[in-house]
Amino acid sequence: MTAKTQIRRARCFMVELVPETPRTDAIQAFVKQQTIFVEIETADGATGLGYSYTIGTGGHAVMALLTHDLLPVLEGLDAAEIETVWQRLFWHTHATAVGAITSLALAAVDLALWDLRCKNARLPLWQMAGGARRAVPVYDTEGGWLHLSADELIAGALRAKAAGWSGVKIKIGKPDPHEDRARLGALREAVGPAFNIMLDANQSLTAADAIRRARLLEAFDPYWLEEPLPAEDIEGHVQLARATSIPVAIGESIYAVSHFREYLQRGGAGIVQPDVARIGGITPWLKTAHLAEAFNVKVAPHFLMEIHVSLSAAVPNAIYVEHIPQLRALTHSGLAIVNGMAQAPMTPGLGIDWDFEVLRERRVAI
Repeated sequence: MTAKTQIRRARCFMVELVPETPRTDAIQAFVKQQTIFVEIETADGATGLGYSYTIGTGGHAVMALLTHDLLPVLEGLDAAEIETVWQRLFWHTHATAVGAITSLALAAVDLALWDLRCKNARLPLWQMAGGARRAVPVYDTEGGWLHLSADELIAGALRAKAAGWSGVKIKIGKPDPHEDRARLGALREAVGPAFNIMLDANQSLTAADAIRRARLLEAFDPYWLEEPLPAEDIEGHVQLARATSIPVAIGESIYAVSHFREYLQRGGAGIVQPDVARIGGITPWLKTAHLAEAFNVKVAPHFLMEIHVSLSAAVPNAIYVEHIPQLRALTHSGLAIVNGMAQAPMTPGLGIDWDFEVLRERRVAI
């Protein structure tokens, strides 16, 4: 152990954020984001800040796990040995793993350690984690929510297209599948054939319904069909993948690398979408991305564009960054996009320009 990288203090806090626009899908409305932060300080006074999130509920449970079970274990460990720390925390609370609460807590710690590692090396995350390329294509989700009319979907997509972006995502899962078809058909006619349209059902369908809807929608050449079924229904995804030409995208609701492996081995995933918070941090996110690479499968991470831009730039098989603005109220600057390409920050560390005064003001009492 290097004395200066020994962890001497770790603390957590939570901030709640209201979405910038109304967000709805087939199963829920996104009413607030509970953002959990972990700050780690080493013996030399260096600090790293990591975070994860929940969509409105569960944040207090993550905070409790951190406070009572995980952060006390960190004291005295070497912040430079990130894999050792991750494994130590995972097995220390293995009774609650694999699962969302533990993964979200682990992620906040892991991101703080990577922030420290990059700062100590004076490198930005995208280079430290692999350095595949500086910029990655971006697609928009903010203009595609389920409550929006077809005209509103079209207006949002045309704005993205005019800005040089190559794709948008819209939500599906209307009670009548022909309504999904009509909305997609109108959008395809408006944007033309060379613009990517992603579809997201948010786990709302059965395998039989997904196969039927996919056949109704295939004529409009969707770029992918995301989360058509509950994430635990691997067999259903396999059946769907065999029945449609639309690539099946999965991953935002998967919490372990081994579960991605099972999907890939069985042919249930054409595109993987690991979420760095829900998979347990940067350490397992990179393993998942490289696992997908071994299967010749592309990566398009879910949400958290401020951190995923750097991770997508780090690996060779990432194809998109998802645009959903959520942290702008907590930062001095947002995601840089040039000609439809999201630019990975060059700042040493995670590259997120936090407004620490606002973070202090918005802390939620626990």
